[in-house]
Amino acid sequence: MEHNTKVALVVGANGVIGRNLVEHLATLPDWEVIGLSRRGGENTERVRYVAVDLLDPADTRAKLRELTGVTHLFYAAYQDRPTWAELVPPNMAMLTNVVDAIEAAAPGLRHISLMQGYKVYGAHLGPFKTPARETDARPMPPEFMASQQQFLERRQHGKAWTWTALRPSVVAGFALGNPMNLAMVIAVYAAISKELGLPLRFPGKPGAYDSLLEMTDAGLLAKATVWAATSERAENQAFNINNGDLFRWRELWPKIAAHFGLAVADPLPMSLSDVMADKAELWQEMVAEHGLEPHAYQEVSSWGFGDFVFSWDYDMFADGSKARRFGFHEFVDTEAMFLEIFDDLRARRVIP
Repeated sequence: MEHNTKVALVVGANGVIGRNLVEHLATLPDWEVIGLSRRGGENTERVRYVAVDLLDPADTRAKLRELTGVTHLFYAAYQDRPTWAELVPPNMAMLTNVVDAIEAAAPGLRHISLMQGYKVYGAHLGPFKTPARETDARPMPPEFMASQQQFLERRQHGKAWTWTALRPSVVAGFALGNPMNLAMVIAVYAAISKELGLPLRFPGKPGAYDSLLEMTDAGLLAKATVWAATSERAENQAFNINNGDLFRWRELWPKIAAHFGLAVADPLPMSLSDVMADKAELWQEMVAEHGLEPHAYQEVSSWGFGDFVFSWDYDMFADGSKARRFGFHEFVDTEAMFLEIFDDLRARRVIP
């Protein structure tokens, strides 16, 4: 039975997923919202922020000790590392430290929500079974998302709280300084192409232009996350969450180019990490010339992630029908989503 007021602790509150979840929760009248991140944040009437180093168990315990009223823990933190194996220790440590601290501090904890992705299906390793389903076998370790879920499953035994795991595709939404932000990659790549008088070339692997993909809108994911955390039917379940449509870059790329007023040339495989490495000075000139917000180049570029996504010369999609069967029915048009995000970036003066 749901009590009236719920207190959300959003871990990783400045990322694409966490920021959009905080914004969504702040619109709901029966929630109090606390955002947790390394950098903290600016408190508002509806949201307060706590700066904490989640890799430090003592700091985590000290900062979370006062959060006695938390009822729902939303975990969307992530630490990047160069290899799949190296991702496991820091990402397991952060989740463990948060759960240890909040279990001790908040006796009324009712739910822990874990953000995952298609890595649990081995999607990052190469061609995998599509559409991926929540019942599919896990890949060979190391894979930190599966390890995190196993940790929660074991930890939950005999506890009053329940868990859910959300599995979005590539998430698109507004956030700065985020290592996994595809919409920002495309927007900044398009803006620089335009500045240099170049057409918009798809930079990915041969074959990636024609593979079948899907996306997850950050706002849609926020709604699904809250639904799963408050629905009795969803307790102790994992859900693929996607927009509900599929696309190929071959069809979408020319529409993105047209939105930026750019022509399209044939795809040309190139590493964005390499070809965009020397563009910081050009970006600063563009900021001055177009009156943009003074964001540093590294804040608006996630070229390694762009290279990763554009390397998928295989299908990348999952079956989202389980969430619908359990009661979540929202969907988003992916083309419209991209164009709205680009317009939002323009309105915020992030891109010209």
